[in-house]
Amino acid sequence: MIEFRLPELGEGIESGQVIEVFVAPGDRVTLEQPLLEVETDKAAVEIPSPADGTVTEVLVSAGDTIEISQLLVKIDGEAEGEETPEEAAPATEEKTEKPSGEKKPSEEKKEPPPRKSPPTDDIAPAGPPGVAAAPSVRRLARELGVELPSVPGTGPRGRILERDVKAHAKTIIRSAASAPAEEPELPDFSKWGETVTENFSTVRKLTAERLTQAWAAPHVTQFDKADVTCLEELRALNRDRVADAGGALTVTAILVKALSRALLEFPKFNSSIHMGSRTIVYKKYVNIGVAVDTERGLLVPVIRNVDRKDVTEISVELTDISSRAREKRLSADRLQGGSFTITNLGGIGGTFFTPVLNPPEVAILGVSRSSLEPTYTDGEVTPKLMLPLSLSYDHRIIDGAEAARFLRWLCEMLEGSPESIFERTE
Repeated sequence: MIEFRLPELGEGIESGQVIEVFVAPGDRVTLEQPLLEVETDKAAVEIPSPADGTVTEVLVSAGDTIEISQLLVKIDGEAEGEETPEEAAPATEEKTEKPSGEKKPSEEKKEPPPRKSPPTDDIAPAGPPGVAAAPSVRRLARELGVELPSVPGTGPRGRILERDVKAHAKTIIRSAASAPAEEPELPDFSKWGETVTENFSTVRKLTAERLTQAWAAPHVTQFDKADVTCLEELRALNRDRVADAGGALTVTAILVKALSRALLEFPKFNSSIHMGSRTIVYKKYVNIGVAVDTERGLLVPVIRNVDRKDVTEISVELTDISSRAREKRLSADRLQGGSFTITNLGGIGGTFFTPVLNPPEVAILGVSRSSLEPTYTDGEVTPKLMLPLSLSYDHRIIDGAEAARFLRWLCEMLEGSPESIFERTE
């Protein structure tokens, strides 16, 4: 009998919400067949079966919040790599003829085996009465400062295992670190009319928590406009070539490439800070997150090493991850490792806005819809396609003058040498 528990889903992921359960007791399943879909604070993932067998019990249902190592499904089958009873049984000794004169084993005097002392590492006090746990588990609890009676055991008959102690310690640490300030209760809105209350989705919960964290950093937003008239002509010339490669040549894809050069020119915008240790971490890589609007909320998949990729490669990858994000097929690792974020609202409209930081990053670029505007050049008024840009930054590490230089450098690149953005990466 296999007791299948929720496996590790990615770094920093401790729990998730069951979206759908695909099996029921009595169903026959095969290795790697999806058992259920779980939505974490990173992405929605399908949990595969660890073996062939028959489902005997399903212990979760849609809507449940589950944690790592929680028991999900019981399967009557054999896990991969598990020994069968025949393989696990010790081999029987072969019968051999004893030379005459030797005593048969039954005739030999049997001495009781010497009593072995337990290893020094496993010596531990008995611990609280009524708590079932091995000496090594008790020792781990002492080292982590965990009270065993407060730990829920997941072993047979409630026995406390090492993973239970570790999970409980993590819960204590998280609670202490993220204890929110007392929030006043909402008034009773039903006194004025009908209301409906619903719980946060997993993605919305994470968004709210991260934005609360981000708002602790002093934000400033710098605004500017770039003349993208020539850039738009180049985009039209290269659109079909990129489409043949499987991507869509969007303004976002072009800006991702342009930003990779700006971040190398201004490394402070590609850093993170830690106020506790008063340190700045400068990243030698350029990984840019792109905000994607989905029906579940805002997700930010990351395109890694954009400085080593050309616009075509970036366009193909951006098309792929955007599609995966909207179809709930994005793996958790694609939402990690970003060093700068871009969010484009131009498809909806608007002029300028103030994007909120995506911690632990220190800057984010907001993009609005470009529009034709009359400009005065060399004594003549000519229409130019202007692109509004909004740069929010953490004022603890970036000064206003630096932000203005960064955004102006980016605008001048888009205006003065847009063809360099389309150069192929060697």
